[in-house]
Amino acid sequence: MSEAGPGGLPRKGVPYADVIAEMEAASAQDADWRAARTWSLVYHADRAVEAIVQAAYSRFMATNGLSPVAFPSLKRFESEVMAGVRTLLRAPDGAAGSMTSGGTESLLLAVKAARDWAAVHRRLHGEYEFLVPETAHPALYKAAHYLGVRPVPVPVGPDFRADADAARKLVTPRTILVVGSAPAFPHGVVDPIGPLAALAAEHGILCHVDASVGGMMLPFLERLGHTIPPWDFRVPGVTSISTDLHKYGYAAKGASAIVYGSRALRRFQFFVQPGWPGGMYASPTLAGTRPGGAIAAAWAAMRFLGEDGYLQLARTASEAASRLMAGIRSIPGLFVLGEPDMTLFAFAARDFDTYAVGDSMRRRGWRLDRQQLPPSLHLVVTANHAQVVDAFLEDLGQSAAEARGQAPGVAGAAYGMLGEAPAGTDAEDFLLDFLDQAL
Repeated sequence: MSEAGPGGLPRKGVPYADVIAEMEAASAQDADWRAARTWSLVYHADRAVEAIVQAAYSRFMATNGLSPVAFPSLKRFESEVMAGVRTLLRAPDGAAGSMTSGGTESLLLAVKAARDWAAVHRRLHGEYEFLVPETAHPALYKAAHYLGVRPVPVPVGPDFRADADAARKLVTPRTILVVGSAPAFPHGVVDPIGPLAALAAEHGILCHVDASVGGMMLPFLERLGHTIPPWDFRVPGVTSISTDLHKYGYAAKGASAIVYGSRALRRFQFFVQPGWPGGMYASPTLAGTRPGGAIAAAWAAMRFLGEDGYLQLARTASEAASRLMAGIRSIPGLFVLGEPDMTLFAFAARDFDTYAVGDSMRRRGWRLDRQQLPPSLHLVVTANHAQVVDAFLEDLGQSAAEARGQAPGVAGAAYGMLGEAPAGTDAEDFLLDFLDQAL
C-alpha cells in the first residue's frame, strides 16, 4: 500500500507531536476569535470558561447520551441543564424538553412535533403549512424541506419585525404552527411574539419561539433593566421555545435545547421503533448517538458561571454593544438597521458601498459577516469583544472614509461565509457549487 496523499489515510500512524504540529499549522489562518477579531460563529466568554468547558468535554468525550442506563451521569447533566433552561424561559409546571446538537436540530424537532401533533389533534394529513417570518433562520426552511411542510413567509415591517397583521391573512385550515424569533439573527430585533402567539391560540394551533440566540441572554438583559418585548412562556399561546447553549450559554459546540409547554407535546418529537431485531429502539431527538461531551460541557458551563456569572457577562456584552452602536452612528454615512433588542445587530453605509467597508475592515484583520436585503455588515457582540471596541471603531472610521465614493454593488452576501456571490451569478447554483467544492 502506497503512502497516502495530503489529508488521506496514512499507511503508518503519524507521531503525536507531528499531528499536533500539523493542526497548529493548519489553524494559522483561522479566524482569531480569542483576540475578539471575529464577530460571528464563536461565542467566547473568557479563558476560565473555556478551560472548564474543555475539561468537561474531554472527560466525557467517549460517552453516549443515547443510553441513560449506561451513562446515568449524562442523564443527570441533561436533566439539570434542562431545569435551568426551563427556569430562564419561565416555563410552566409540567413543561419538558431535550438537549439537541444545535439550533437547526431544535427547529427541525419543533416543526416535526407540530406536524405529528396536527395529525392527531387536527386530523390533518398531507399538505401542512406553517408561518415563518422572512427574517427567521433558514433552518426553518430546511425543516420544511426535510419534513414535507410548506413554509409560508410572513413579511416584516420597516422595523424588521414580523408583521402580525399580515400573518393573520396568511392562516389557512392547513396551518399548524406560527413561528417568531427572539431575536431574529439578521437585525437583533424580537418579533411581536404576543400577537403571533395570540393568533396561533385563536386558531387552536401551536406557536414556537426561536430564541436560539436570545434564550441565554434576554433573561439577563431584562434583569439588568432592559425593556425587552414579551417573548417567553409568560406570553399566552407560546407552546415551545428553543435556545442554543453554545451561543450565549458559552457551552461547547453541539449544545442546544428545546422546551415544550407540556410533556404531552414533547412526545411528538420522539421516534420509536419497537420491532427492530437489535432491540426496541427509542430516540428522543434526531440524533441517535448523542455526544456526551457536549452535554457535560453545557452542564459544566452553567454550573461554573451560575446566574451571577451570566449576569456579568450579559452586562459586559450589552455595554460593549451599546458603545459599538453609538460609535457606528457617529461615523458619517453609517447607520444601524432598526432598533436592536439584543447584543447583535447590523449596520450599513447610506450612500456608498457597504461591502467595500467590509473589505477594508478585513484588510485590517476584522472578520464581519455580510448580509443582504439590504446589504449590511453584522456583529455578534460577546463579553470578549469589550476589549476591542475602541480599536474596532477607529478602524471602522478609516474604512468608511476609504469606501466613500464607491457606488453600492449588486452582489449577494452568503451567510456565515464572510463573502458574497459574484454579480450576475445564479445564487442557488453558486451556493451548491460552493458546498460541492468546500467539502
